Amino acid sequence: MALFEQVSKDIVAAMKAKDKVRLEALRNIKKVFLEAKTAPGAGDELADPDAMKLLQKLAKQGRDSAALYAGQGRQDLADAEMAQVEVIEGYLPQPLTAEEIDAAVKEIIAQTGAQTIKDMGRVMGVASKQLAGRADGKAISEAVKRLLA
Repeated sequence: MALFEQVSKDIVAAMKAKDKVRLEALRNIKKVFLEAKTAPGAGDELADPDAMKLLQKLAKQGRDSAALYAGQGRQDLADAEMAQVEVIEGYLPQPLTAEEIDAAVKEIIAQTGAQTIKDMGRVMGVASKQLAGRADGKAISEAVKRLLA
């Protein structure tokens, strides 16, 4: 089942369960998916890899907003934002641990034959594609820098 269809079914389930937080988060996800589907040049389908990228973006925005709210002393808003992020993260694959990222980057370095920090761009290109959706770009970048230095 496509991610878009799964979210639609989960909206109905959240309505029946009267789960307001989950319902609000799912409606937000569906809104973003619909905007992506109807964007000029997008066609009428939303592939799961594209949907995953949108979910990652939503989760990152939610975490950033929660950090801002917490920094301004609005813990109530930060908690609400993080509750929605948890719903969004339920649709994302399990993120890699730091050790798993290091192992994957070491393998990619061996594959590409990278030797110095000058080869970082080549390694990052491959690593970003292979680890997309399972690791943050910043974490990948830090691992590549550390292992090539």
